[in-house]
Order: sequence, then C-alpha cells, then structure tokens
Amino acid sequence: MFALFLAGLVLVAIVEITVSVQIGQALGFANMLGLMVLVSAIGVWLARHEGFVTWRRINASAARGEVPGNELIDGFLILLGGLMLLTPGFVTDLIALSVLFPPTRALYRNVVRRRFRLVGIQATPGRSGRVGHSDKGRDDIIDV
Repeated sequence: MFALFLAGLVLVAIVEITVSVQIGQALGFANMLGLMVLVSAIGVWLARHEGFVTWRRINASAARGEVPGNELIDGFLILLGGLMLLTPGFVTDLIALSVLFPPTRALYRNVVRRRFRLVGIQATPGRSGRVGHSDKGRDDIIDV
C-alpha cells in the first residue's frame, strides 16, 4: 500500500514538472510563476468561500434535526481540494478547482457516495426524527 502511494506521488511530481516546463517554455518563466500564483490565489479564495457556505449548511441541517450527509461530504471534498492547492503545479490546481467549484463538486460527491456506499438516513413517516421523542411518549427511544 505504501509503495503504491509512493509511486503515485512520484508520478504526480513527474506530470507536474513536465506540464510546468511546457507552460514555462510557452509563456516564459515569470509569466508561468505569475499564472501559478494567480490560480492558487483564486483557489484559496474559492476554498475559503465554499468552506464557510458548507459550514453554514451543516449548521442549518443540524438545527433542523437532519443528518447533514451531503454537506459533510462537501466539507471533506473542500478540504481535499484545499490540500491539493498546496501542491505546486497546474494539474493538481486544476483538479482542486474542479473539486471546489460547486457544480463539478456534485459529480465528485456522487462518486464518493457510490464508492463508499453511503446510505442516507430517512425519517419514518409519522415520526418526529428527533432524539428523545417518539410516538409512544417514551423519551428513551430515538426515532429516525
């Protein structure tokens, strides 16, 4: 497992260096660095913005007594995208931006749901779905 992880890191480094050299040859070294900084700055702003939006959605879902499943997956993906922005290079930055951008993040969310077979919790009809409340008046039962 560790060898596979290490091989992946080496492959990413080779791809990033190759793409950076090609962009540097086409635009010049200073322009390449400027573009890299610009893309990273946009990504950091987007990660921060989407992180706050997702945090508010998690709080709103929790306040309604709902399980914030999609919001938690989004939070994980935003964190992953933010971490990818720390890796210098254009390929990882473009992948990170696609993870941070809400419409494409929904596609990644679906992949994560399928991959880990996350099951959404649905309230049983006629029940409150809140902790400590039940139809029978017993406070020690949790109905979801």
